[in-house]
Amino acid sequence: MGYQAEIESGREAFSYLIRAWHERNGWSHRVLPGLAEVLDLGRIHNSQVSMLRNRKLASPGPEVFLALGRINQWLVAGAVAAAADASSALAGHPDLIEALSQGSRPLLSNSGEPLGPGDLLEIFVGLVPPPRAFDLRIAEAEAPGLSFALAELLCAGRPWRLCRDQVLAAYPAAKTQRRERFAAVMSGQRDYSAAELDAELMDLHRTLEGLGVAAEQAISADRFLEVLRQKARLQQQTGPLDLAEAIRQELVAEGSG
Repeated sequence: MGYQAEIESGREAFSYLIRAWHERNGWSHRVLPGLAEVLDLGRIHNSQVSMLRNRKLASPGPEVFLALGRINQWLVAGAVAAAADASSALAGHPDLIEALSQGSRPLLSNSGEPLGPGDLLEIFVGLVPPPRAFDLRIAEAEAPGLSFALAELLCAGRPWRLCRDQVLAAYPAAKTQRRERFAAVMSGQRDYSAAELDAELMDLHRTLEGLGVAAEQAISADRFLEVLRQKARLQQQTGPLDLAEAIRQELVAEGSG
């Protein structure tokens, strides 16, 4: 791979990384620039955040990576405590405190260390891949199949009405809109888009733990996604269901019972 292709690949991976970071924390484009300014951790503008998410910022300056890396390290070092401390620099910024109360998950390496400015730069130029949990890159074309596989997995193939209460209790998101969307996907009324799945994946992964299936460390987020992809591929290979024939078989079974 030539250096230009390597950089292009890195820029694409970095856009997924930034997008997933925002969406999993429920942040707007203003949160990172606001934190950088208030905490004096570097400089990044709202427009730069937007362009990074959309692969439109080809050559960000070093202050961008400095700001992002320092904020990420700060999240690990004590963001929650700082948000609750009336004497901290955040005290006069209720919007940032609210944003952090909704989500303050850092970007962690595969070994659990927070990514710093240098790590983020290496990802952007394609020298290293993003951490596995943030390098999922769900394609739009596979989103419907993954949505179907998710419903099949979390309900173990049973009808939604038989497992609805238990699954909804295990789903950790609190926002009404997200819970209603999740229920609609699980009941087959709609599918997640690729962007929605990318944002939801960590909480969908945690739903397994809430159901008592496995501890979070036993099934990683990337492994969870691969299970869904395997189920989606199997369903595609099986082909469409002949509904009339399936109903006839059900009627025969009932009549002979």
